[in-house]
Amino acid sequence: MIQATFDYDNSHRIIGFNLTGHADSAPYGSDIVCAAVSALSISAVNGLSTVAEITPVVVSKNDEGGFLSLRMPPVDDYMQDRISQALLQSFLNGLLDVEKQYSEYVRIS
Repeated sequence: MIQATFDYDNSHRIIGFNLTGHADSAPYGSDIVCAAVSALSISAVNGLSTVAEITPVVVSKNDEGGFLSLRMPPVDDYMQDRISQALLQSFLNGLLDVEKQYSEYVRIS
């Protein structure tokens, strides 16, 4: 099962997330749940870098059972903060949609 946890600051802004585990909903290479979560997470990380022009701290360990961690640096620019929060919230919304349809393979907290 893929476990996703999100961290928030006191203003309810997303400041990071962790993804652990594998969906194991199908054989390797055919797992659409894993593919969906991977595509959403890669898109979020890339969007933060290219659209918001923010370099988050990212740790990825595919060989240890699946692990991706993202931590946001302090963001002082108003527009960068708005864009980054929109990207992170869109990522969370996408994961919630995947969880709704494949709740036996994805858990978000």
